[in-house]
Amino acid sequence: MKPRSQSLYAWMLLFPALVLLSTFAFYPSIATLWSSLFTRGSARRPAKFNELGNYADLFADPVTWKVIGNNLIYAGVTIPVSIAIALLMALWADSRMPAKSFVRTAYFTPTILPMIAAANLWLFFYTPGIGLFDRVIGVFGLGSINWLGQPETALWSIILVTIWKESGFFMIFYLAALQTIPPELKEAAIIEGSSRWTYLRRVILPLLMPTTLFVLVNALINSVRLIDHLFILTKGGPDNATKLILYYIWELAFSYLDAPHAAAMTVLVLIALGIVATIQFRLIDKRAHYR
Repeated sequence: MKPRSQSLYAWMLLFPALVLLSTFAFYPSIATLWSSLFTRGSARRPAKFNELGNYADLFADPVTWKVIGNNLIYAGVTIPVSIAIALLMALWADSRMPAKSFVRTAYFTPTILPMIAAANLWLFFYTPGIGLFDRVIGVFGLGSINWLGQPETALWSIILVTIWKESGFFMIFYLAALQTIPPELKEAAIIEGSSRWTYLRRVILPLLMPTTLFVLVNALINSVRLIDHLFILTKGGPDNATKLILYYIWELAFSYLDAPHAAAMTVLVLIALGIVATIQFRLIDKRAHYR
């Protein structure tokens, strides 16, 4: 095949992916960036070029910093805890134990539930007076707690729901990766007298690094993507205590009809995600062992 024919054949193979990426990634990103540079227009007053004014407004708004702080706490807790629990569940589900299929199904069940359904389930758990948590602490003589109605506990309640929902999903990837590890490695570790902890630290965890990198990137995206449960549980309250970035963007665009500021916030999120993802790949990919 001639070089020109090979080049044409390669472009034909890439064309469907380029169309999809251009339609659903590149064009929306460019359009969002362009929209963020204009003021909010109306029928009487058309939009005007505002340079970086929308970004300056966001940085000057204390609500923006409150939302960013909430999301940092939310991501800083849900990402490592979900991944750690997922790894532990995968190690247990992969071990020799009775009713292994039942355990795996039980771990994965929260994942297949729609977030709206899961949020409604947890709303019953958190209901003051009659909820499951209040019933449990009532046995110990403690009073009722408005878990979702006070700033001290609202965000942590949302974090707990997310960890419960995502751990089973991440477990599937770890479980699949564990089943690809040759059993001869474990036999060799036993012959050399290595403990379980040494085998886990020296063999299992390094071999799971590619999976960990994949799960980490997905967890990072989910930390700024999840919004469904906020509509059911708190709607960003009380006093913006549970308002996260995506909910704030939705609120700006559809509640306040302020598309330019919502676009500016979206651009900032895309830049932040790109920077963090690059750092993750630079640091973790060097330690990943691809077989």
